[in-house]
Amino acid sequence: MDKERLIERLPKLETERLMLRKIRTDDMEDMFEYCSMEDVAAYVNWHAHQSIEDTKVFLNHIVEQKTVFFGIEYKENHKLIGTINFVSWNQKHQKAEIAYILSKLYWRKGIITEAIKAIIQFGFTTMNLERIEARCIEDNLGSEGVMKKAGMFYEGTLRNSMFTKGKYRNLKLYSILKDEA
Repeated sequence: MDKERLIERLPKLETERLMLRKIRTDDMEDMFEYCSMEDVAAYVNWHAHQSIEDTKVFLNHIVEQKTVFFGIEYKENHKLIGTINFVSWNQKHQKAEIAYILSKLYWRKGIITEAIKAIIQFGFTTMNLERIEARCIEDNLGSEGVMKKAGMFYEGTLRNSMFTKGKYRNLKLYSILKDEA
């Protein structure tokens, strides 16, 4: 599918507990709630949000981006509890990289694994991908565990691959191929 058209007409994806949908400007309060959590921001390249204005800037950046970006809505309470997206998509090589974030209030419940499995399926069927990658900071054991549970395979560690919060970080690279999903 054409990248611009897909982004324009981003479908809703439904799982047992989640609705993966386009981010909206009225998601700001929910997003601020989890983006202001220090533990949530510990392994990403941005700092915990200090004000709703930080979240407004972040949300506007997401809305303006030309990427496949889903909000994770918990169906039980219709609350936005995180995001999952394709941070890069190379159509020529039929590969993409996913990234995700989830409110600490929903950790260790299998929710992000559920979302990743839906996104992987979407990538292989709708986006016609052959390969999907994900990375995490080396000591982010929770995220690494999620990638394994989603069926991804460890490929190696990218040394000093990301400079964030004043220092270089090693990133672990995981991937899954279409015929492995």
